[in-house]
Amino acid sequence: MTVTCCIRYVIDPFQKAEFEAYAKNWLSIIPACGGDLLGYFLPHEGTNNVALAMISFESLASYEAYRARLRTDPDGAANFAMAQEKRFILSEERTWLTPVTP
Repeated sequence: MTVTCCIRYVIDPFQKAEFEAYAKNWLSIIPACGGDLLGYFLPHEGTNNVALAMISFESLASYEAYRARLRTDPDGAANFAMAQEKRFILSEERTWLTPVTP
């Protein structure tokens, strides 16, 4: 069964461009580490401080393998470090979802 991790970010709306650069970096890192990236989504209208990301995995076990690869990936480590340095992510929550199928 496929599982999807929906990450809800609360971001600093005055650093939206920095978050966008962070998100663009993940576009190549996540697939290289084994995640099926459905996308990153920036605020457009309405709420200006919530962004989302959705990443699917074949199972929770494949997610754990992905996390292990991500921890040793130099580009991933650099992206995490940049986010910590610039502090544009105020908080994040992860929700695990499964698709509705016929």
